[in-house]
Amino acid sequence: MVITLLLAAAVSIPNGFLLYDKAASVKDDDPETSWAVSRKTDAPLVVNPCERPRLARQGRTAARTIVYTAVPDFSKSEQVILYTSESAARRAVKDLRAAVAGCRISGYRYSSGTVKLGDEALTVTGQSYQGHRPAIGGERAVVARRANALIVYTQAGEWGKPARSDFARQAKDARRMLSKICDVASC
Repeated sequence: MVITLLLAAAVSIPNGFLLYDKAASVKDDDPETSWAVSRKTDAPLVVNPCERPRLARQGRTAARTIVYTAVPDFSKSEQVILYTSESAARRAVKDLRAAVAGCRISGYRYSSGTVKLGDEALTVTGQSYQGHRPAIGGERAVVARRANALIVYTQAGEWGKPARSDFARQAKDARRMLSKICDVASC
């Protein structure tokens, strides 16, 4: 048990491992776009209903987050988080599901669905509403877990009424990352 914890703590997520690393490393002189890259293990989960400050942070050993922002209102992100154990990663997914179910914001709603990826996965929809009608604006995320790793892909922008097709890009990226996550996770 102690050896497993020490090995998990020693593993990191190398530069160039994430799918968006190459694009984030290219110098961009456009003032309306930017890339941000972080290795902070205490970075907020990139899909975070009601912006809970400690959501899915317990037990993290390594993290890498890349966020692309384009003015006025588009962003996408990629986040890979390694936890001390598979059970800690499962707990992170459980806590995210609870956050989705428990978040109540006037004019903005969260919901989740399931998708077959990794050991477990979910889709998260954040959507602006005017009364009972979807308004323009929202976020779509795919969150997948394999072993002790959590993989998150999001897009936010001028979404309309939620649809399954809203998750196509994020699911494709999650599949690609799942195919290589065992290089750094304890699979």
